[in-house]
Amino acid sequence: MPNEEPAWVRTRRVLVGSRIREARLDADLSQVELADRVGLDHKTIHRIEHGTSDPKLGTLIQIAEATGVPLPELVR
Repeated sequence: MPNEEPAWVRTRRVLVGSRIREARLDADLSQVELADRVGLDHKTIHRIEHGTSDPKLGTLIQIAEATGVPLPELVR
C-alpha cells in the first residue's frame, strides 16, 4: 500500500501554485514565457500552478528569480 500524502499537503501545494500564478501574471509572463525562462515545458508550469505537480526546490528558486518574487513569498 503506497504512502498517501496528507490532505493538507495538497491544500498547501495548491496555495503555493496560486501564488506562483499570481507572481507570473504580475510579471506579465505567460505560462510559455515562464517555462522558457526556467527551462520547463509550459504544461509543467500549468501543473505547478494548479497544485498537481510537486516542483523541486531548484525549480522554485528559478521561478522566484524569473518572476522577481522572493522564494519565501511564493512558499509561505
